[in-house]
Amino acid sequence: MKLAAIDIGSNAIRLQIVSVYEEQDKVSFKKLEFLRFPLRLGRDVFKNGKIKKQTQERFFQLMKAFKILIDLYEVKAYNAVATSAMREAENGMEIIGRISEKLQLDINIISGEDEARILNKAIIPYLSDDYHIHIDVGGGSTELNLFEKKKLIASKSFRVGSVRKLSRNDRIYIFSDIQAWLKTVRPKKVKNVMTIGTGGNINKLYKLATRRQNNVISLVELKGIRAYVNEFTISERKSMLKMNPDRADVIIPASQIYIKVMQFMDSTQVLVPRVGLKDGLVYELFERVSGKSLAQIEFLGEF
Repeated sequence: MKLAAIDIGSNAIRLQIVSVYEEQDKVSFKKLEFLRFPLRLGRDVFKNGKIKKQTQERFFQLMKAFKILIDLYEVKAYNAVATSAMREAENGMEIIGRISEKLQLDINIISGEDEARILNKAIIPYLSDDYHIHIDVGGGSTELNLFEKKKLIASKSFRVGSVRKLSRNDRIYIFSDIQAWLKTVRPKKVKNVMTIGTGGNINKLYKLATRRQNNVISLVELKGIRAYVNEFTISERKSMLKMNPDRADVIIPASQIYIKVMQFMDSTQVLVPRVGLKDGLVYELFERVSGKSLAQIEFLGEF
């Protein structure tokens, strides 16, 4: 069985196609195709409140290409969702209506709460019985999820991200709001909180780390990497650090969010499993199509 997921974010849009293998209680997902296209919907929306015509046309062409690949791979089912930028765009519903009519590709605009819920499915294999905070920094929003003994105990979406431009005062207010919320939901006696970080920026920061083991880096290392990257201009980040253009200009504000939240939680380490919304979408889609609940997941990567 083949499944596909489309993640329409604020900074980039992703397509993932997988083949599913079932063996007793274990389900394995083998990646057949993964494409990431840097179409920054958030640049239009967070500045003007809607997606401009030129961006709409590029988005249409991209969805057309994704639909062709889905058809060529003969997938059994797909799950296409749009997050922060599309749900805040004045013309968001109009755009996905056109996609549905012209391409027969159905897209759901999901809430921050639904985004967090789907993300949770992607990180469940990495949870232990310890206390965890999951931080996912997107282009337009940040999702925070708190787990205890592998169970979700609190979740909230905040309108701060790597693409959304906020004034210094607005960022101070948002971080104060995050800190206040964490104080109300965090159990008082919890120590040694492990952070799980997802999103393209934390993945890139992890790749730049020199002291990493078992997908884990320390807060001290993360701060050091941020300081190191900040020494380079955006042009130098692209040429010398080999960053994509749409990563080079957002990695510093994104790293600040991870660091701030970790400090609020007194967390000293972050686990970077390098999974994201696209993976959660595939897992949720499998459960919907098969009628089964995923007890044990194995993601095998590419053929």
